[in-house]
Amino acid sequence: MIQDTRPLIRVVAGILLDSDGNYLLSSRPEGKPYAGYWEFAGGKVEAGETDFQALQREFEEELGIRILAATPWLTKIHSYEHARVCLKFLWVNPDQWTGEPQSREGQEWSWQKAGDFTVAPMLPANGALLRSLSVPRRLYGSLKTGLHGENSMGAYRVLPLGSAEGSGANVLMEAAQWQDRPEYAGSVWMMVQTREQWRQAQEKGADVVVWRVGNAAQAAAVDEVLKHGVSVPLVLAANGQTVARYGKLWLGLGAHVVVRDETIGKNHE
Repeated sequence: MIQDTRPLIRVVAGILLDSDGNYLLSSRPEGKPYAGYWEFAGGKVEAGETDFQALQREFEEELGIRILAATPWLTKIHSYEHARVCLKFLWVNPDQWTGEPQSREGQEWSWQKAGDFTVAPMLPANGALLRSLSVPRRLYGSLKTGLHGENSMGAYRVLPLGSAEGSGANVLMEAAQWQDRPEYAGSVWMMVQTREQWRQAQEKGADVVVWRVGNAAQAAAVDEVLKHGVSVPLVLAANGQTVARYGKLWLGLGAHVVVRDETIGKNHE
């Protein structure tokens, strides 16, 4: 494979949610590359702008929406024919924006449910992202018995390898258990405890990475990984003491969800 050495262009996009948990998508207007393709609104970060400032400007210019706050989520690098981009996605919750969507650039817009998108075609960089959006932002249970939650489509379960059955199952496994992707798996959730395992999980194609945090060193490693940006949803599992100490920080840095699991060791130091 030929390596793309073109300079990276910084781009931001907003995952804007309404009070019903729907996501706002818009089409690319005529005159732009991939005109007519659907995407999450956003655009290029201009010189001197922060990611958040660029997001605010783009949403105001494109859709007449005022962004009040946003939280980092995923960072993707994608090579298009016309450019190589570093695309940062930010969550914008229902209470973090005001206004009504407008077609200020002649584009279309639509509220969509994760896992049940009805518009097409989607921009190539957003393919895997759409699957990631179906992962609930609240999960309960333990890594030993499985996790459960809800998304806009209903109940959502993640079961350990050996317990998961049926086509489309969400399978939880140790990094050492990975040989080949289970044919029946709808998604693979790989458990890690170190930066090296985190790197390997991404290389192997894990859909979601679950990091068990049992001490202060592991918590510090998680902080550094989040600060550099993550390309797949990162679920952090820790006991109640650790969650109380680090949970809000992790979510603010871009963790997808923090799971309280009392089966994980309590010794931080």
